[in-house]
Amino acid sequence: MRAEAVLGVTDRATAKIRELVGEGGGVRVKVGKKGCSGLSYDVSEGEGDALPFEEVIELGDVKVFVDPGAVMFLLGSCMDVEEDDLGWKFIFSNPNEKGRCGCGMSFFV
Repeated sequence: MRAEAVLGVTDRATAKIRELVGEGGGVRVKVGKKGCSGLSYDVSEGEGDALPFEEVIELGDVKVFVDPGAVMFLLGSCMDVEEDDLGWKFIFSNPNEKGRCGCGMSFFV
């Protein structure tokens, strides 16, 4: 895992980002109000440069842009990838979480 000020990103997650967006690309991480527990992680393609006040995590030839509204929820967290026979998804190990909903799609702090 690469430790950063806001969010750690594993080598496996970095490789998946590179596979998805190519060299020079990136992803944008947000925490939104959604789901039965109130909050959920949102990872989307991060086109272009950082938006105002976004944290930028440089991982060699790819980047992770962290939405300024997500910083307080992500401090100390680590982004990884989980793969199984049915597919893959980005997962977050977050010490700030106090609990998750039954399906695991949302969390609360």
